[in-house]
Amino acid sequence: MYVYVPSNLKKPAPILVAIHHCQGSATGYASETKYQPLANSKGFIVIYPNSRSSGGCFDVASTATLTHNGGGDSQTVANMVKYAIDKYGGDAERVFVTGTSSGAMMTQVMAGAYPDVFKAASAYSGVPDGCFFVQGATATQDPPGWSNSCANGQTTKTAQAWGDAVRGYYPGYNGTRPRMLIWHGTADNTLRYPNYQESLKQWSNVLGLTTSKTATNTPQSGYTQTIYGEGDSNTAQLVGYSAQGVGHTVPVHEANDIAFFGL
Repeated sequence: MYVYVPSNLKKPAPILVAIHHCQGSATGYASETKYQPLANSKGFIVIYPNSRSSGGCFDVASTATLTHNGGGDSQTVANMVKYAIDKYGGDAERVFVTGTSSGAMMTQVMAGAYPDVFKAASAYSGVPDGCFFVQGATATQDPPGWSNSCANGQTTKTAQAWGDAVRGYYPGYNGTRPRMLIWHGTADNTLRYPNYQESLKQWSNVLGLTTSKTATNTPQSGYTQTIYGEGDSNTAQLVGYSAQGVGHTVPVHEANDIAFFGL
């Protein structure tokens, strides 16, 4: 992993976990995204996990990774947060997660398996938590398990079924759940666009939200914003952005993320 700690950091400091895509790396994602300059100006720590697979993809297919304290990549990331809290003066009450593609899939997995760790999440062109589950997949296989059905947007469930999947990954947990920000492009040919609606179905159920409102050309031309429940784009429990004509992946909107996280 790569940890970025700004100088003159006021402690305890918020923590942002930023997870890279396949064929990516911790240092690569650090340079591709603009979270570091924002960390300097806003005062937060950034953790960039590194995939252990040769192709740079994270495991989101194994029961180990999908389950709270089950081992696998998700527990590795959760342990990175504990490390940053202990070593760098991170604030355990202000921990957030974001990622692109494989990192976005991990982002939704982290929100599902570790709701006690993360307060909010922003996922760029990912899939619902548990969508990539592959029977018999292990956390250490290389490459990680791959679900063609999910990638092709053919894995559909009711909101209740998606929500039950999330709740099943941390049985007995009754605390608050992370606020969610979901981004997806309509022209995504890698993790196809139906995964956007399935993700919104999942988290609206988990968060108990039944009403939504949409706004076009927000935050930019061609993007349609959907806000679930009360609040605005920065304060709502669940916000989605559908990017018309955008492929894989939606460009990272760092300023929107930071505002959603309250940083």
